[in-house]
Amino acid sequence: MNLWFRLIWVLMTARRRSELSLPNDASVLSFRVWPHDLDISVHLNNGRYLTLMDLGRLDLMVRSHLWRHVLRHRWTPIASAITVRFQRELRPFQKFRLDTRLLCWDTTLVVMEQTFVIDGGPRDGQAAARALFKGGLYDRKEKKFVEISRLMSLLGVSEISPPATPEVQAFLEADDQLKQAGRSASQVSVS
Repeated sequence: MNLWFRLIWVLMTARRRSELSLPNDASVLSFRVWPHDLDISVHLNNGRYLTLMDLGRLDLMVRSHLWRHVLRHRWTPIASAITVRFQRELRPFQKFRLDTRLLCWDTTLVVMEQTFVIDGGPRDGQAAARALFKGGLYDRKEKKFVEISRLMSLLGVSEISPPATPEVQAFLEADDQLKQAGRSASQVSVS
């Protein structure tokens, strides 16, 4: 099952899974490691993790009905930063699930946690990888990110963001440092 088939599967089966109420509900998708997912070490390719994470975030948007607004306004989902901690390998034909949940947000960006969990066998329930994602929805017409308060309002939600946990705060600080270093490097190369 290649990535296009997985994408179609996620979209076609979304109605069979329950609706999600943001910010509290999580998306849970089940997968299996297929031969085309493997790298030369014969385990799930590290790039494939990022691609599968896209499907988890898409499922969250579709099942929360946020996707309707995204399509209507032609907003573009943008990943700003991702960090992944690999803990256990996922081997050929192994079943696993991807859990995606919203952790916190600021004015225009959200932070999500995405966890790959082994499904079955002696390591059943153990995390294979855990990722933190930062991103938002970009309005190309307005040339800016859509405010999270607007998104929450469209979903009928009036909650404020939970505080960032220490690991989320460290992730955000590291991202900010990397962003600043990139700006400094580009200024040096222009000189």
